[in-house]
Amino acid sequence: MMRGRSGCTGQPERHDTRSLKLHGRSTEWGPNVNGWDAGSVAITVVPYSPDWPKQFARVAADLQRALKRVPILSIEHVGSTSVPGLAAKPIIDIDIVVERQNVPEAIAALVGIGYVHRGNLGVTDRESLAAPDDEPRRNVYVCVAGTLHLRNHLAVRKILRERDDLRDRYGAVKTQLARDPSMDIETYLALKSPILQEVLALSELTDAEKRAILALNTGAAGAPEPHGSARDLT
Repeated sequence: MMRGRSGCTGQPERHDTRSLKLHGRSTEWGPNVNGWDAGSVAITVVPYSPDWPKQFARVAADLQRALKRVPILSIEHVGSTSVPGLAAKPIIDIDIVVERQNVPEAIAALVGIGYVHRGNLGVTDRESLAAPDDEPRRNVYVCVAGTLHLRNHLAVRKILRERDDLRDRYGAVKTQLARDPSMDIETYLALKSPILQEVLALSELTDAEKRAILALNTGAAGAPEPHGSARDLT
């Protein structure tokens, strides 16, 4: 995590046609986004790489320079690549945390260095930006501080960093699911949801918030998307 100019800590797509971004439910060019078929792309999970935090640090430094005139709260490395020892999709997830009134300013600053604003892709208070390059492959979001999707990301990261047993079980589930060549993103998210619910049971999220995340990740019929929804990133 990097702090913004304000010195406060935050509470936290480059969209690549070659992959799906998998903690709350976020897919790159995901289902029901511009008609893209998520089931058509293979899900790839690889062993943890010590290069991932270095890649995050390099990108975060570039982002901080671009955002030097924006009062950001923090730049957070989230998703599975932020957890040492956890198998993950080899895509760096980054949440840039700002107050609501600073979202347009942050987006404009990133567009100014080549990022492409893709809107919220169905997730309230989280704006997705496609990166200008693949070095490294990454998903970059401007997030409003305090929203559910951000607190979900931070809660899961914290618990998985502290609990090696849950980290290893979660990694094993993801790796096993990704081995199935017929696996689609909806099924993948639903089948790994039980272990994520065990993780979130240890968090400070309310019961209602945990139920909302479960409904989103399992595709429960008629499930409402909460304000600042927590779609799955990992």
